[in-house]
Amino acid sequence: MEWTEVKIYTTTEGIEPVSAMLLETGITGIQVEDDNELKKFLTESSTYWDYVDEELLNKPVGETKLIIYVSDNPYGSEILMNVKAGLDRLKNMDIGIDLGRLAVETTENLNDEDWLNKWRDFYKPFKVGERLLIKPVWEDVKDTEGRVVFNINPGHVFGTGLHQTTQLCMIQLEKYVTNESVVADLGCGSGILSIVSLLLGAKSAFAVDIDANAIKTAYENADLNGVDRSKYYVTSGNVIDDEKLQDEIGYEKYDIVVANIIADVICAISPLVRKQLKPDGIFISSGIIRDRVEDVYKAMEESGLEPIDTSFKDEWVSITAKIKR
Repeated sequence: MEWTEVKIYTTTEGIEPVSAMLLETGITGIQVEDDNELKKFLTESSTYWDYVDEELLNKPVGETKLIIYVSDNPYGSEILMNVKAGLDRLKNMDIGIDLGRLAVETTENLNDEDWLNKWRDFYKPFKVGERLLIKPVWEDVKDTEGRVVFNINPGHVFGTGLHQTTQLCMIQLEKYVTNESVVADLGCGSGILSIVSLLLGAKSAFAVDIDANAIKTAYENADLNGVDRSKYYVTSGNVIDDEKLQDEIGYEKYDIVVANIIADVICAISPLVRKQLKPDGIFISSGIIRDRVEDVYKAMEESGLEPIDTSFKDEWVSITAKIKR
């Protein structure tokens, strides 16, 4: 398969709003190159370094850019059109910060090997919460410090675990998953959250995404992590308006429903999630920007859900709720 590398030029301040737009188009695998942040980090953290290359500190500051990859096929072309439309919307919005020129540059026809080599330079193992370690398959970690290891072969459009919203969900899953948990993952993407639930000890997991390509990706990631497929089921469809799919997912069945999507979709599915949860079940949601928190609170409360925990990472928010008594 061949891929298109897409570079979006912005500013340090523009990273969050552009990332939010990309998330809304279904892209969570985002690479950020920001010389300003790198220099700030090296300067402010100088007491922790034995040596910092002067050439690195003195190198000219380049333009901040976000890099994504889309498949070189009609599906990828549609995503790219949505990205460009989203950038046009941002250009016409007055949000009070400098977003830069929001120009798009593409590199056509990267093959799998070229793409993988680019990712290997950038994607390294990292810890999440108290118990998890996210590790690309090509890295060998000798000392995991007793953490639960999630192996991933990063996808081009689907989630990699790097995004703040994914990490917020994983931290909540650490808190609530038990060996009796039955989990539903709505908008599963690469399946990372449902698979992590199983690695943390969940009894079973049902995952669904609007994109049928997610099925293959999620099962591949499950296999990479030794997940028993008898405990894991992945399908596709629109959970908002597909009643047959809603029936297939089931009602009053889940200890945990997790959805890392966007605020509008979380608001729309809250009434359905209320029906899917067991009486003492919880709903973990993320993909919410700070400005939309009150909207999500309102939708949850109107659906019979009571927010019990709100956590933040940069401009992103996770809201955990339970059925209102």
